[in-house]
Amino acid sequence: MAMECITSTQSMTQPHQNNNKESKTTPLVFDASILRHQHQIPSQFIWPDEEKPSLQVSKLVIPLIDLGGFLSGDPAATMEAVRLVGEACKKHGFFLVVNHGINADLISNAHSYMDDFFELPLSEKQRAQRKTGEHCGYASSFTGRFSSKLPWKETLSFQFSAEKNSPKIVKEYLSNTMGKEFEQFGSIYQDYCEAMSKLSLGIMELLGMSLGVGKECFREFFEENRSIMRLNYYPPCQKPDQTLGTGPHCDPTSLTILHQDQVGGLQVFVDNEWHSITPNFNAFVVNIGDTFMALSNGKYKSCLHRAVVNNKTTRKSLAFFLCPRNDKVVSPPRELVDDDFSPRVYPDFTWPMLLEFTQKYYRADMNTLNAFTDWIQQKESC
Repeated sequence: MAMECITSTQSMTQPHQNNNKESKTTPLVFDASILRHQHQIPSQFIWPDEEKPSLQVSKLVIPLIDLGGFLSGDPAATMEAVRLVGEACKKHGFFLVVNHGINADLISNAHSYMDDFFELPLSEKQRAQRKTGEHCGYASSFTGRFSSKLPWKETLSFQFSAEKNSPKIVKEYLSNTMGKEFEQFGSIYQDYCEAMSKLSLGIMELLGMSLGVGKECFREFFEENRSIMRLNYYPPCQKPDQTLGTGPHCDPTSLTILHQDQVGGLQVFVDNEWHSITPNFNAFVVNIGDTFMALSNGKYKSCLHRAVVNNKTTRKSLAFFLCPRNDKVVSPPRELVDDDFSPRVYPDFTWPMLLEFTQKYYRADMNTLNAFTDWIQQKESC
């Protein structure tokens, strides 16, 4: 759901480079309005045979956690939610939440307003073009960043800040980038991000209680979060068995709160095979990211997942990636470290360090956190 990915380790000594010589003279352009109808898709979107999707996979049974009792202060319901969250996070890090308190109209508007942007002509969308080395803006399949195993999707990403006295940076960014006609568009996603931030802090209370460090520990750590919101738009592909909407990856961020439409396409790798997560418009899909795996000292898992596409219907999803404030040091609470039984697994770091690593030096995959650890240790030894 996060930074675009592959499943093989690569060199970390040089920033990403596009090694496709032909693309230097004829840049590849992902124009969904054209490519969605083509029966011969560009080779850059065709994945190796061993990584091509299986469109018929079994459904993953994951906990459906009712937050209603927790949010109303019911002790028994809270402890049941804590138990279910803990079990899921030890196994694969995925669970669903319902009765989450998020306004249904806000969710519906957040989905419908995506069309206002993604159905624009490509030249209009490129007003928000994501710049090299940055993580915010419009990306048409990351064609300017990679030259092979490209994802069949478009995205629009923007920063959110929950810091005290922070301006409404989502609304300002979108209206400043796209023009005054997008002020309402910006307001919708400003409100949505604020709702996601509030929900994520509640989930952090459950995570803290399940790990035995108390409900305030992680809530306080993320209270003034600097998070990322991403709108994912997966157009139809006439060769859905040849490509992927998002490649296999573990999210490098802390926590992902995803809302899917009814089309379906999210798959999770559990017990050595791919499983689908059935869309539920009343629920959010929540998963642990690499940063929180480090914060839990490896006790909770960041799980491999991907997105597949189809040949008939556009798929849309809303992904809120919770990230700590830039100056927060990611270091597990003392209660989760024991020199004899549970020694430190990962070094201290800040989120901007990991973000820089995934944006400039490493195409995120299932080994990102271990590769990042090696990178930090190499830098420290120089």
